Amino acid sequence: MTTSAARIAALPKAELHLHIEGSLEPELMFELAERNSIALPFGSVEEVRAAYRFSNLQSFLDIYYQGAAVLRSAEDFRDLTRAYCERAHADGVVHAEIFFDPQTHTARGIPFETVLSGIEAGLSEARDHLGMTSRLILCFLRHLSEEDAFSTLAEAEAHRHRIHGAGLDSSELGHPPSKFARVFARCRQLGWHVVAHAGEEGPAAYIEEALDVLRAERIDHGVRCLEDPALVARLSTLQIPLTVCPLSNVKLRVFDGIERHNLGRLLDSGICATVNSDDPAYFGGYIGANYAAVADALGFDACRLAVLARNSFRASFLDPASKIAHTAAVDRWLAAIPSDVSA
Repeated sequence: MTTSAARIAALPKAELHLHIEGSLEPELMFELAERNSIALPFGSVEEVRAAYRFSNLQSFLDIYYQGAAVLRSAEDFRDLTRAYCERAHADGVVHAEIFFDPQTHTARGIPFETVLSGIEAGLSEARDHLGMTSRLILCFLRHLSEEDAFSTLAEAEAHRHRIHGAGLDSSELGHPPSKFARVFARCRQLGWHVVAHAGEEGPAAYIEEALDVLRAERIDHGVRCLEDPALVARLSTLQIPLTVCPLSNVKLRVFDGIERHNLGRLLDSGICATVNSDDPAYFGGYIGANYAAVADALGFDACRLAVLARNSFRASFLDPASKIAHTAAVDRWLAAIPSDVSA
């Protein structure tokens, strides 16, 4: 039986790898461009979507930063965040830990407070109207300097109780985690959780650096860990989570096709792998589409999908009681599925 989108949407899940700027759909891009009197280099929504053919991470980032230019006011960031939350909620997301990139905006003259307050407003509305909880993770752009990261951190410290964690994203190759060792040491002093993108385009050694130097609590992507058996054993033994983004990996040519993705091998190795959407407006699918893709292409049955959902809550920064409650909801979902269907 083919995978049921309705059943996948009913599966309670957390999303742990989502760049809020990467949820900017072309329709909203045009709406905000008109609101802010910004001329786009595209003539239509179709033309924007046609540009979403990427050869690697950098080719994506070039258009990603171009699109972010339409975000100017707190209202823009609120509308962006609320739109993501509505789509995620429809896909069964009950908790989201969202990345935001302040440097992308402050470099354009947008105040840090404008970005933060707008995103917070969207998350607050999602909590009140959708019952969706959230955490906010500030990401540093690794292609920029350590000095630039420290400048952003200095701005963020005044709002440190409104931020739950620090992350590291953008161009991976040539920018190892160790470049930001001192920045992340300060983030840990602030009591923030620490995560980092590593092992997507960069080597498995970058994952080790993220763990040993930054002391990352979970690894974003991490799919190249299988190149190092000792690292795989470490991730499995310590249950260090990976926030895997299958459709993103295919779109950015990390894998030649979804059927060649190594998510199944990661799970078989005992790793706490999760499924997420990364930059869904650009990569052709929110979290429900990612779950459906691995179910159909990799043959994941309902039990396997439930493992991914349980892992998403285990890997989250929720309190223990909330993790238990959400995991129990996953178990109820699985128990309600007839044994003769896939999901």
